[in-house]
Amino acid sequence: MNEWNRLCQKAKFIREDYPKGTKVILEHMEGENDMPSGLAGTVQFVDDIGQIHVKWENGRSLALNVEKDTFRVTKRPTKNKEEYSR
Repeated sequence: MNEWNRLCQKAKFIREDYPKGTKVILEHMEGENDMPSGLAGTVQFVDDIGQIHVKWENGRSLALNVEKDTFRVTKRPTKNKEEYSR
């Protein structure tokens, strides 16, 4: 498996764990000193290499890297009755 395929496979699992609308709290973001611990945000999407793009309550839109950043989920979105598990 090449690196691109590995990243795409990893992204698939991350998308399942962090769907759009998931609420998160930042604990630490690597290389971003102006992103304080305790900052809340909402997941917008997961890109093809598995970065979790978040709209933060401070107005910024920065992606989380699951291998370098630390955060926790506070709320997951509920599925609509029309949505089916894949």
